[in-house]
Amino acid sequence: MPIFVSGGTGFLGRHLVWRLVADGHQVVFSGRDQRVATDVINAARAPQQVRFARIDHGSDSAARAVLDASAGAQAIVHCAALASPWGARAAFRRANVDATAEVLAACRTHGIARLVHISSPSIYFRFADCLQIAEHDALPPPVNEYARTKYQAEQLIQAAHLPAAAILRPRAIFGPWDNALLPRLLRLMQYGRVPLLRGGRALLDMTYVDNVVDAIVSALTLPASETTPVFNITNGEPIAAAELFSRIATQFNLPVTTAHRPYVVADLAARALELAAQLRPGWEPPFTRYSLGAIAFSQTLDLQRARAVLGYQPRVSLADGMARTAQWWRLQKASQ
Repeated sequence: MPIFVSGGTGFLGRHLVWRLVADGHQVVFSGRDQRVATDVINAARAPQQVRFARIDHGSDSAARAVLDASAGAQAIVHCAALASPWGARAAFRRANVDATAEVLAACRTHGIARLVHISSPSIYFRFADCLQIAEHDALPPPVNEYARTKYQAEQLIQAAHLPAAAILRPRAIFGPWDNALLPRLLRLMQYGRVPLLRGGRALLDMTYVDNVVDAIVSALTLPASETTPVFNITNGEPIAAAELFSRIATQFNLPVTTAHRPYVVADLAARALELAAQLRPGWEPPFTRYSLGAIAFSQTLDLQRARAVLGYQPRVSLADGMARTAQWWRLQKASQ
């Protein structure tokens, strides 16, 4: 099946491209970096089945470029997004909302009924412990511009009423080529004390990247539906923050120094940093209220719908995923 993947040069996108090519699909993927795209193509099992389209989603030329790149596709997987705890509102809107509108325009123009949209559980976040959150639970006010624009993108998908669309909300994706989650944790562990907020007891859900790809592949085979289903995706193995830091330290052979910090003090510091960042456009604070809250408060997701409808069962455990990521990380360091 011909498939267009937006954001195929990103972390999740490249893994998806490789899987789809390995499964025999013809893939066109978008991104901004030709060098990274070349690496993705060269690493594909059948490079002749994959093609790159340079697209800066959200730019003035992107809508036309997406139409051209998706011509002939029978399905689209929309991975492209700006994922960050801080940034300019306009940048998030371009990358997360306008880019989704581009993809939907391509679906309408080409008659593509099948779309899998990658959203985010950040839309669930509130500064409180929340366990077994279901897809239909009431949402809090958005915690930041990322959460706001990811939910706005979901609303666009729902309003489009595509016959075979699906929305996935994968939590804390990690694995080889991760350039966000684990790198930040590793830097923190290498160069400073790891803060244990609220005793480090917060339960956190994570998801190994191959498990997310499995969920996407399953979503691409869903039958037509009158409504667009939404699915939580995680490894289904909640882990306490303190234990997570300990496991990372063990797998990556890093010394870890933890320090218990009162959450209220850390939160006040984050508020001050965010205020300073507002007065200095272009500067990103070293941590935000959200990034602290993400390791201070429990957030686990209910997988019942994904298991029942998608047949989702995480193939790679948290322990195996961490080991695979650590092995990749060591190989990368050795080659530098």
